Amino acid sequence: MARVFLAGLAVVDFVFKVEKMPTRAEKYRAETAAIVGGGCAANAAVAVARLGGQATLASRLGGDLLGDLIIADLEREGVRTDFIDRAKGGRSAFSSVYVDAAAERQIMNFRGDGLTQETRWLEQAPEADAMLVDTRWNAAAETVMRLARRRDIPGVVDAEDPVDLAAIEQASHVAFSKQGLLDLTGETTIAAALRSSAKRLSGWVCVTDGAAGAYVLDGAKVQHIPGFAVAAEDTLAAGDVWHGAFALRLAEGADEISAMVFANAAAALKCTRPGGRAGCPDRPTTELFLKEKKSCN
Repeated sequence: MARVFLAGLAVVDFVFKVEKMPTRAEKYRAETAAIVGGGCAANAAVAVARLGGQATLASRLGGDLLGDLIIADLEREGVRTDFIDRAKGGRSAFSSVYVDAAAERQIMNFRGDGLTQETRWLEQAPEADAMLVDTRWNAAAETVMRLARRRDIPGVVDAEDPVDLAAIEQASHVAFSKQGLLDLTGETTIAAALRSSAKRLSGWVCVTDGAAGAYVLDGAKVQHIPGFAVAAEDTLAAGDVWHGAFALRLAEGADEISAMVFANAAAALKCTRPGGRAGCPDRPTTELFLKEKKSCN
């Protein structure tokens, strides 16, 4: 079983399904609502566990009831939580999430308060086959990417805006969101932004673009790894699932293109199901989906 060590955000999401996104300062009524675990790194950790890997999550929470909920949910999913710091008197992060009829989302996030700023303890991370960080806890991201480099294992950054240069410069693999890449480079197209980032970074770089799939530089040429067409119901956490699936396949020894195809499949399947991380598929479902898609080509 491949081992992935992850560091970053873990939250509780209060998810509201609405017909249209709120645009005015007035009361709205949700069609349905749910309280679910969220956070980029936490969602990716659940994806790793569901897809057949061993996930250990490093994060920081308050010593509050929300922190208890977050820990309990992760442990139900089989994620190791012994590297999560609990700050006495601290307040855990949480988010309000609106999902509209077109399966698009709007998120308001509180990042927590009174949480640890220390990162040296992350250098004692257990042995792993790959490491994955988000850009919601930059000091930890840089520490873990340096550790991955020293251990000579894949170090992956889920690079969403705002992007921290100190972390991505240490990473062996940087998977940008489209907005994160365009904002970092100042370019207006994916192709130009990928070429610009390749001049800055020594590691492998790609960019995800929602339903369109992902793009990567192959020499001077931009290669498109298309997404899979599905009837989307809820895109919440699809990007996090993508990064967890990608890091897991690297941990298993797959090449980057194969890992991207697998990640595209896992993210597409997630979009067909409601509930953020609750919609993350398992390994047999993902492999069957890939097999069926391949047989149709």
